[in-house]
Amino acid sequence: MILTTAVRRSLARVEDVRDATLLLSAGVITALSCFWVATYAALGLWGSAVIPLTYQLVSLVSFATLARRGRYATFRTTQLALMLILPFVLQWSLGGYAASSAVALWAFTAPLGALLFHGPRPAVAWFAAFAALLVVSAPLEIVLESHAGEIPEWLRLGFFCLNIGGVAVTAFVLLQYFVRARERAHELLAAEQERSERLLLNILPAPIAERLKRTDGMIAERNEQVSVLFADLSGFTPKVERLRAEDVVTLLNRIFSRFDELAERYGIEKIKTIGDGYLAAAGIPTPRPDHAEAIADMALAMRASLAELPDAADLAIRIGIDSGPVVAGVLGRIKFGYDIWGDTVNRASRMESHAPPGSIQVTERTHERLVTKFTFERRGSIEVKGKGTMTTYLLLGRRSGDAATQPCELAET
Repeated sequence: MILTTAVRRSLARVEDVRDATLLLSAGVITALSCFWVATYAALGLWGSAVIPLTYQLVSLVSFATLARRGRYATFRTTQLALMLILPFVLQWSLGGYAASSAVALWAFTAPLGALLFHGPRPAVAWFAAFAALLVVSAPLEIVLESHAGEIPEWLRLGFFCLNIGGVAVTAFVLLQYFVRARERAHELLAAEQERSERLLLNILPAPIAERLKRTDGMIAERNEQVSVLFADLSGFTPKVERLRAEDVVTLLNRIFSRFDELAERYGIEKIKTIGDGYLAAAGIPTPRPDHAEAIADMALAMRASLAELPDAADLAIRIGIDSGPVVAGVLGRIKFGYDIWGDTVNRASRMESHAPPGSIQVTERTHERLVTKFTFERRGSIEVKGKGTMTTYLLLGRRSGDAATQPCELAET
């Protein structure tokens, strides 16, 4: 469905945000590691200096592998494992919590990263691993203190501030970046959904579109009181042969766009266009008692609208109308459409095909609904293919002093 496609696109954007956040965090920590390497090397603590250096080297290899193969899953796991394990190894090499200025705090970026990059459930396992390393490090404190390196007190205090502040700043920056990016992704999702909603409403009636979003089941219904209109452009085929393809589409688009505006004005449901034919109905999907009046008003307006187009001067419209029961429903799952079936649809089609150019021909049962408000010319009995002899009427206009159907009345019916 359209909405499902929009959701997939937006989820893909969220995934892109996660990957970008991971790259940012790995880059920040790799850059910060230079300070630890330089400081520990200057103090002669070469074993400790090798640990952040190892993180840098492995990260650079991971970046290169990612650029070449594009495997974000492997890159994520590698980075999270390095962020989790190496701070504790560095702490142990320096002599424990106090001697290392609690450098193991940096390991907290691993469960935080897992929460951002993998989601809530995988993050639980990473946090459990972080907690386990904290617990393991506690009894080692007594043993490690005796092997603590010589670090000046002022520098150890500075490292405390750096480790606490660095972890806090890193966590805040990453969360802020991710939250802002996620909000942008959600805004894009909302925009995609709005566009999809508009597109869906251009294809289906609003009530049907709402039902389609709520259910995957078949949508089919029968309505006993509907008026159906078929319209066709007489003289269009010869005109097509004289025009360029672009001009043909432009002309049809101009004509049918006017018809669409009229359908919206009178509360008519456009069903579809077939070549230069136009199918519409009143009374579906929402029933209305004045369906015949509304469709008659639209037919008269369609004829008048076509006459106002200068480039359609050599065209005439034929319109057929019938009133009665129809079956309506949605067909398809990828390319779907709302359509109507039944004898009423067939009769309206026959009225159109047997109508003189420029006329609006209606069946006897439509005439009976409209005779008090509209004027007609009795055409008499005509032979209709597939239907036999039928009495038909040509719709001429509204009776004097009788107002046309108003949009505000449509909303109330």
